[in-house]
Amino acid sequence: MTVDRVKALEFLRQALTTAPLLLIPDLKLPFKLDIDASGDGIGASFHQVQIIDDIPVEGPICFISRKIKPTEARYGESQMECLCIFWALEKPN
Repeated sequence: MTVDRVKALEFLRQALTTAPLLLIPDLKLPFKLDIDASGDGIGASFHQVQIIDDIPVEGPICFISRKIKPTEARYGESQMECLCIFWALEKPN
């Protein structure tokens, strides 16, 4: 392997094995909600773009997930996505 490939592989390995740092939420700034629903569970992450050292940085605020309930397993794709949004917005309360 070339030196560039070794460096790229090491960078990728470091990125995959290091947990992202959570930002402290700034309630004056808008939040971004990313959701994912599957046949096994639902999950969401809240992100924000904050200015750190005069540089805009998008970072995670929190990650949440849970298994779906037996009755929810019958939901269609759109219903699962709606469930995920509703649950994610209710969960922090």
